[in-house]
Amino acid sequence: MLGGMETPQEPRWLDAEEHRTWLALISLLVRLPAALDAQLRRDAGLSHFEYQVLAGLSMSPERAMRMSELAVFAEGSLSRLSQVVGRLETRGWVRRTPDPTDGRYTLAILTEPGWAKVVEAAPGHVAEVRRLVFDPLTRAQQRQLREVGSRIMRAVDPEDSCPTGGPR
Repeated sequence: MLGGMETPQEPRWLDAEEHRTWLALISLLVRLPAALDAQLRRDAGLSHFEYQVLAGLSMSPERAMRMSELAVFAEGSLSRLSQVVGRLETRGWVRRTPDPTDGRYTLAILTEPGWAKVVEAAPGHVAEVRRLVFDPLTRAQQRQLREVGSRIMRAVDPEDSCPTGGPR
């Protein structure tokens, strides 16, 4: 403090290596979702978010999930999820119903045609994920990627409940 006034702290600027890493991460964050979305739209007529919703339901007991839980799984807001589920309902792939255990909640339920759509779309999506993410990396790099992603997510949201298949 100078004369009772605080001076602004100088930002911790990125060094050259950190800057290159940051640019690589930003490029990945923009381009990978776009590539996955393009493949799903081309091959299955689905957006990546729509696929995440259908896949989440397909992996849930009785192929049903509370809308609030599904929004967390799909990494979207409840309002965005409601709009997407509405479109999926129109296509006959999902239906909504009050939760019989607690009517304050709404369940999204994967229909048989919705199940068939996931079964149809999954092989192409997995092949694209494998081609873009796993094939270029060694097993050790895949483990490192998982750990790096988990560490960053803990910094972003320490209470994060994103399904990672294991503890963070």
